[in-house]
This record gives sequence, structure tokens and C-alpha cells, in this order.
Amino acid sequence: QVQLVESGGGSVQAGGSLRLSCAASGYTYSSYLMAWFRQAPGKEREGVAAIYTGGGRTLYADSVKGRFTISQDNAKNTLYLQMNSLKPEDSAMYYCAADFNGGNWYDAGEFNYWGQGTQVTVTS
Repeated sequence: QVQLVESGGGSVQAGGSLRLSCAASGYTYSSYLMAWFRQAPGKEREGVAAIYTGGGRTLYADSVKGRFTISQDNAKNTLYLQMNSLKPEDSAMYYCAADFNGGNWYDAGEFNYWGQGTQVTVTS
């Protein structure tokens, strides 16, 4: 009953910025932690950032720490990912995930609801 819809992807040059949005609807009370994942061709889906929706505590992959910021707007039930200083290796399909099982946040198998993804392409 939870629907996640990502938006904001596009093509940018290295060093540029993008802000991704994830609009959630349904019974989101079960999603005490939400996350952004990404998947490039030929690679496994990897966790990028996560946020505890009740308190705002955040978690980041080392590869994006200091460049990406995850945030939320509780009133709008929307999750954001601000991406700065983008690199070609950031190119991937980015997904919003919800309904965390309670294991490792960066493990895609720990989430039960997924959006359709939004494409991010960083050119050099």
C-alpha cells in the first residue's frame, strides 16, 4: 500500500549538482528508516544514504559522504537527496526505498518497498 515515486534525475557535467525527490504515499508509518540506493549497469544495487524518519538521523556511504545530503519534509511526506560535486562514477539509476527490516541499511534486501527509479548521468 506504499507507493514511492522518484524524480529529479538528469544529465549533468562532472562537478555539477542535482536534487532528487521521492514522494511517498500510503501507510508510511511502517517506514521508520528510508534510504536512497543506486545501481549502475553490471553492478549490484548499493546503499547511498538513509534517514530515520522519526528523528532525522542520517547515514551515508563513504563514497558520497560530504557531497550528498539526505533530508525529509514530513509535512509533504517527501524524501530528498541533494547531490553536489557529482562525479562520473555517480552515474546510476537512483531508487527510493522504504519499510526497513532492521538489518544493515545499505543492504537492498532489507527494504520491502521501492520506487521505479530516476536516472542520473554525470559526464566528463
